[in-house]
Parts: sequence; C-alpha cells; structure tokens
Amino acid sequence: MSAIRVLVVDDQALVRAGFRMILEAEPELEVAGEAADGVEAIAAVQRLRPDVVLMDVRMPNLDGITATRRILEGGSATRVLMLTTFDLDEYVYEALRAGASGFLLKDVPPERLIAGIRAVAAGESLLAPSVTRRLIEAYVRRQPSRTLPAGIEDLTAREREVLTLMARGLSNAEIAEAFVVSETTVKTHVARVLAKLGLRDRVQAVVFAYEYGLIQPGERTSG
Repeated sequence: MSAIRVLVVDDQALVRAGFRMILEAEPELEVAGEAADGVEAIAAVQRLRPDVVLMDVRMPNLDGITATRRILEGGSATRVLMLTTFDLDEYVYEALRAGASGFLLKDVPPERLIAGIRAVAAGESLLAPSVTRRLIEAYVRRQPSRTLPAGIEDLTAREREVLTLMARGLSNAEIAEAFVVSETTVKTHVARVLAKLGLRDRVQAVVFAYEYGLIQPGERTSG
C-alpha cells in the first residue's frame, strides 16, 4: 500500500516539527508538506493533494475553520483532522460543520495521533471520544431545532433509524448487532443516508441529527 500523505498545518514551527518527527517515524505515513496558516494550507492542498490534513484551529491570516471549509467546498478528496488545545471549543464545532472528519487535542499521545490519521485516511470519522458528542451537544443546546430538510423524506424507516444510532455514537458493528444484520448491510445504509442528505461523513451526520432535532442533547450514547 502507498503511504498516507499528511499535510501539517500550524502557525508554530516547533509544533510542526514535533508532528513531523512523530509522523516520519511511521513507515506508512509520509509528510507531504507543511503550512503556517490557512492561506498556505489551501494552496498546499491544491498543489500536493495530501490524503489527510492536520489542521490547527487558530492561525493568523486565515483560520483553520475557514481554510477547511474552502478546501472541502472545492470537492477535494482530502480529509481534514482538526487539532485544538481545548476539548470544548466552539471553533471546533464550526469546523465539524464545515466538513472536518474529527478532531484531536494537540497533546494527544503519539499512538492516538497515528491511529486518528489512519482512521480518517480510511474514510472513518473520529466520533468515539465522548468529548466529540459533548462538544456537539454543548453548542446545539443554544439553537432551536431547524425545520427538517426535504432530503429527510427520501430516507427509508431503517435509514432514519441508522442515522439516529450514528448520532448516538454507535459503530457499524454495534448498529449491526442492534438490527441483527451484517456490517456490510449497515455500511450500505450509512452510505445511502450520507448520499441522500448530501453529507460528507459520519461527523456531519451526527451534527445534522442534533441540529434538526432527530436526537436530543442528553440522550443516552455509547462509548
């Protein structure tokens, strides 16, 4: 398999150097390049086409959220993994809405960082940590539920159930167990849900479910 190409984006040179050292110690990872702000990040993604971007949230010139939104609005296949200093950060919530595939704290242990990059590169989303759900709940509580979009009517009853269970933090394996079906069947349902609602991945599905009132903050979740 070819190496996972990673772009490291942070305004602090020492932080970039630290991440580079960790990544270069892994044979299946390759540092495609570095960027010091959002403007450089956008240009680097267009030029280097990395598989994953490690994106800092707060940077001069152009912040990580705006950069993420512009990168993903362009239809890029690159996936973005946000890095933040604080676990309950409203900016991270906005980044998830912009299409980021998850986030990690900057002081995460190296093995967690590597595992996160692998997961995101494989098309998964970092939804397992309870802090992700706490983050979403904390900011959705401030907003009234929106009127459901027309796309929700295209979901079958089972697809809507799958969406709700995704929002509660269940993995494909756990959903399969709940419905007594194969994981392959669940993956098919998940793919159809994302396609019908125009969502990029499971993170956006979770945000969607909370924002449109399909699941209420405080409901029981797994993990």
